[in-house]
Amino acid sequence: MKLIATPIAGLVEIVTEPRVDVRGSFTRISCVDELATLVPAGEPLLCFVQVNLSRSLQRGTLRGLHLQRSADAATPPREAKLIRCLRGVVWDVAVDLRPGSPSFGRWHALELDAQQQRQVFIPPGVAHGFQTLVDDCELLYQHTAAYAAALDAGVRYDDPQLAIPWPLPAQHVSARDLALPRLDAYR
Repeated sequence: MKLIATPIAGLVEIVTEPRVDVRGSFTRISCVDELATLVPAGEPLLCFVQVNLSRSLQRGTLRGLHLQRSADAATPPREAKLIRCLRGVVWDVAVDLRPGSPSFGRWHALELDAQQQRQVFIPPGVAHGFQTLVDDCELLYQHTAAYAAALDAGVRYDDPQLAIPWPLPAQHVSARDLALPRLDAYR
């Protein structure tokens, strides 16, 4: 596994290197020792407690931008995500919503697809979303906290302050995502 830093602190692109032979391939998706470098000193190691599979049927489908906020202002967000595309191709976007972060309000995008076998690690307090670039896409999400509806949060995908240049016209955006607040709600 190769860990590649991005302009957003804690947001890391992970390149996995499959071992290939005549039978096919074998790829290590996560390793506690290698992912330990993503955790600030003094904090517990990453422990994935929930795994989700997202399937989007049509090209242009846009999901996000989501995160789990903290239970109160004194507690930092606790949900990190490790995301991998299992089928298709997506344009994956992360937005830093951590108050006081030097990269607050900045976004970073990368293309994930099943062939390249890249992943992205989304730290707590960073929202995540994606747009499908082809029909029939699947994303595997590993979460460090179980989903809690009361902590569900996010930011509008089309917020003019973010000015994210989505590659395709947005399709099939959920009512939930259309109701998300703009970046100003996090200032």
